Amino acid sequence: MKYYIVTYGCQMNVHESEKLASICEKMGYTLADKREDADLIVFNTCAIREGAEDRVFGNVGALKKLKKQKPSLIIAVCGCMTQKQTTANYIMNTFPFVDIVIGTFNLPNFEHYVNAVKTGRQLELLQEGDIDESVPYKRTSGDNAWVNIMQGCNNFCTYCIVPYVKGREKSRQEANILKEIREVLAEGKYKKITLLGQNVNSYGKDLVPAVPFAQLLRDICAIEGDFKLTFMTSHPKDLTDEVIDVIANEDKILKDIHLPAQSGNNRILKLMNRVYTREKYLGIINKIREKIPDARITSDFIVGFPTETEEEFQDTMSLVREVKFDSIFAFMYSPREGTVASKMEGQVPQEIKQRRVNELLALEKEIQKQEGKK
Repeated sequence: MKYYIVTYGCQMNVHESEKLASICEKMGYTLADKREDADLIVFNTCAIREGAEDRVFGNVGALKKLKKQKPSLIIAVCGCMTQKQTTANYIMNTFPFVDIVIGTFNLPNFEHYVNAVKTGRQLELLQEGDIDESVPYKRTSGDNAWVNIMQGCNNFCTYCIVPYVKGREKSRQEANILKEIREVLAEGKYKKITLLGQNVNSYGKDLVPAVPFAQLLRDICAIEGDFKLTFMTSHPKDLTDEVIDVIANEDKILKDIHLPAQSGNNRILKLMNRVYTREKYLGIINKIREKIPDARITSDFIVGFPTETEEEFQDTMSLVREVKFDSIFAFMYSPREGTVASKMEGQVPQEIKQRRVNELLALEKEIQKQEGKK
């Protein structure tokens, strides 16, 4: 029996697919070179942007013929998209040949759902659950090991579906994180540890007693071994001076900081519920540059947020000019059902969003050329 996994979205989804691969191999499946050879095909989905969902629908629909040719083929669609009940219902109604439709909270129980399909049983879906520590990972990212330190998000940015599909923030116990990292390093083939979380800076606030993110970083750096440490993603409102100091002072931590700004305009930032201003963001950048002169700073931006004017978009352009990021990721605003922003008036036309994102990316290339950055 062979399995094939298609992953969409962020690094956390890549890491979740490593867990799914481990479960598949525990069941006796081996990795197929292409989906046509597989007996089990898994789509691990992303709900952040509409384009990712459209690609899932297209690729799932394309399997109808293969399923007809091979009735024993098991097709599973899981992850963030299918944590939304409306999307899960749409998939089940539109693609009745799909056997398993489960959300993010059900991934650790994937084996049970596969066995249920084989035996004709029905299993209930979990709406939310604790972080599962029992399932190992089949690591697939070379000498980099992803290590999840928390799940969920409490920020409720008005454009973002993540808190609704990932749930509220839950931190892993520090002892479990340190144990996993020691075990990874003991294998001798991993030279980089990347900590993952929707907002790693808020790690440990929900633990009793609380464990600040800066403390976790120090404790990881105290582990013996030749490795580098990095993390993603940070939220500007939670990036403390203490964390910046730890990054500056610990040789094992890479001087790479991904700090999403999303907009350079205060009115838009407030509408986004980002809980910081342009001035606060620039103040953080200045602290980083002062304490870590060689820091590589990257960022995310959303253009065409509802009611964004041309002048407000130019505030984003000026922020990028001022900071001179090493690289940026720029996205057109995409309404996500169930979010506050999707119901806002003043949705920006697609052609304007397309022009603005092109201008922003062109500016990034111009800055990189001027600064000699790669």
